[in-house]
Amino acid sequence: QVQLVESGGGLVQPGGSLRLSCAASGVDFSLYTMGWYRQAPGKQRELVATITRHTNSNYADSVQGRFTISRDNAKNTVYLQMDSLKPEDTAVYYCNAALLHIAFWGQGTQVTVSS
Repeated sequence: QVQLVESGGGLVQPGGSLRLSCAASGVDFSLYTMGWYRQAPGKQRELVATITRHTNSNYADSVQGRFTISRDNAKNTVYLQMDSLKPEDTAVYYCNAALLHIAFWGQGTQVTVSS
């Protein structure tokens, strides 16, 4: 059974930082492209960042230079370091594991940026 479990969300003030984690089980983690997506109220889910099995990363323009995605294959975990957070970063953040036509999703973790 495949499980992706996100953690690390919460309430933070503008300009602050959070680090999200996603622990994977039931998959050969090292083979998968891992990603973070987010969905704000009333909006479609959007890509935040991805990292391939070869650690090539890709970012949405809106987070480039502020967010950093990384992975630890020994721990089957992908991370999203979020710095200089803005109110518009408020959303539910979802972890994704993708390989060819296969994709798995986590349950999401809420990030709220507010003073």
